[in-house]
Amino acid sequence: MNTTYDVRFWKTQMYKGQKVTSHTVRWVVAGKERRESFRTAAHAESFRARLMTAAREGEAFDPRTGLPISWRREESALSWYAFTATYVDAKWPFASPNHRRGIAEALTDATEALLTGGNAPSREMLRAALRWTYSTRIRDGGEPPAELIAALRWLEQHTIPLTAFNEPGKGAVLARAVLGRISRTKEGKLAAGNTANRKRMVLNNAMEYAREIGALPANPLKAVKWTKPRTLSAVDPRTVINIEQARRFLRAVQKHSRRGERMEAFFGCMYYAALRPEEVVDLRREHLVSLPDDGGWGEMRLTNADPRAGSRWTDSGKPRERRALKHRADGETRPVPIHPELVALLRAHLERFGAGPERRVFVGPRGGQMTDRAYLKVFHEARAAAFTPQEAASPLMDVPYALRHAAVSTWLNAGVPAPQVAEWAGHSVNVLLRVYATCIHGQGREAMRRIWDATQP
Repeated sequence: MNTTYDVRFWKTQMYKGQKVTSHTVRWVVAGKERRESFRTAAHAESFRARLMTAAREGEAFDPRTGLPISWRREESALSWYAFTATYVDAKWPFASPNHRRGIAEALTDATEALLTGGNAPSREMLRAALRWTYSTRIRDGGEPPAELIAALRWLEQHTIPLTAFNEPGKGAVLARAVLGRISRTKEGKLAAGNTANRKRMVLNNAMEYAREIGALPANPLKAVKWTKPRTLSAVDPRTVINIEQARRFLRAVQKHSRRGERMEAFFGCMYYAALRPEEVVDLRREHLVSLPDDGGWGEMRLTNADPRAGSRWTDSGKPRERRALKHRADGETRPVPIHPELVALLRAHLERFGAGPERRVFVGPRGGQMTDRAYLKVFHEARAAAFTPQEAASPLMDVPYALRHAAVSTWLNAGVPAPQVAEWAGHSVNVLLRVYATCIHGQGREAMRRIWDATQP
């Protein structure tokens, strides 16, 4: 390998465009000018300082790469973009559609912090190219859309080499830049704590994968002290409705329209049986084990859910993809009691509308699968009609999922043992008590009476 000690440094150059500002480190090795661009001045100065330190210490430079010999940075080094594509390829077959989407969101944000060079395509074009890389490329294969080719080629050449995370000083700066980016939204505002923590978990898993395949000797994120954002895990009791409010809402749904008549039992399953929306969407006639006509309790046994992730992330290319129950293995079922009022709603619904395609209990207005758009419109309009102005302006039952929260809260406040509630709701006991601790009311006086009795002579 040819080496040289003929190295000179020029002043860092800043270019301020309409959307992007770049900082270019310039130096000359054996008479040939070298350039390296960065998004921030701190990254540029850190890189320049390391080059100058190597030159002052008498280290030889490689005329071909323009870098110190000790860095051993080859042009063929695995880039961050190429690594993320490899990582997603490995994860895709085993991840749920929603998890695939979460991986893509985290990697897209992280990549924005690891770009190099100027003359970049627009931010929207780069993000679209990354979404294609992390989804359609894997599922459908083939050539990318013509409008994304230039952006994809730019990404292939202008993300940092993965080995940069190994370089003393620079690795920690890059890791902190990535963590900083995922802690903010696309618009630059602080992201919700749950969002930042979820993306941090994805990136940590990606770095562990890099370590497993030998691309990195260690996980660089573990070398950075990062304050984990506080998250709200408990249900807000202000969103939980009582039985009187629930009945008002269901009556408003029934009176809403012909479409609403089809959805009264749909929302009733969320309130009386604590079903998740994706579980109600997948409810089949065979899941209704018992619907007695004598006013008694019935029973359902759930087998699957049909969560919505978006057509980009499913194997079928459809917005929803049927899967096992949440927190359950394939083939595992969940029993749920059917409240007598819900029995009446379901019997009336089936007598009037029957079962739809694939024996679905609930279908959309046009006979197809129930969509979010269809039931959300009815939900919000019926909520406004059923509630008083003060209730409607409050967080009370602000989303359909709040109906499930109300059901679980009712069971717990009725004194049903936590293990039984957890089984019906599809939770672990620990998660159940953590999430619904703030919604358990009316037991304080009884608890104090028991303590008083226990402490009497």
